[in-house]
Amino acid sequence: MSRNAPIAVYIDADACPVKDETYKVAERHGLRVHVVANAFIVVPRASFIERVAVPAGPDEADNWIAERATRGDIVVTADIPLAARCVKAGASVLAPNGRVFDDASIGMALATRNLMEDLRSAGEQTRGPRPFAARDRSAFLSALETAVQRLKRAGFRTG
Repeated sequence: MSRNAPIAVYIDADACPVKDETYKVAERHGLRVHVVANAFIVVPRASFIERVAVPAGPDEADNWIAERATRGDIVVTADIPLAARCVKAGASVLAPNGRVFDDASIGMALATRNLMEDLRSAGEQTRGPRPFAARDRSAFLSALETAVQRLKRAGFRTG
């Protein structure tokens, strides 16, 4: 994507707890938001928010996002394989808890995810992620603002 293209935000929305926070930051900066899900999700009526309904099925929302997200865009997802695809495409990727996925961190995130999946498939009892907390919301807001500012400094435009 050229630096002349506006920054877009893609939300992997099915279980995303920070949609409202993303809308607020996007509105403040004049960013377009694509809320992608394979189920009906209520979104505010605002010209900068687009609800994208993809067909039911595994990875349909992920594929839609991964096919479009590129350098200069921001992706919000907790899905590690989707994060890896988007990092590879050059997008800025954030988890809802504020974790930044980038070239330096995505390999370890994938390895950990795969190890945990292997342990579960072997019958091992593993703990799931810790409950989403107020500090996660705060960390996400900070990470999103940092990502937007970094892209703007790099020459990507808003609005």
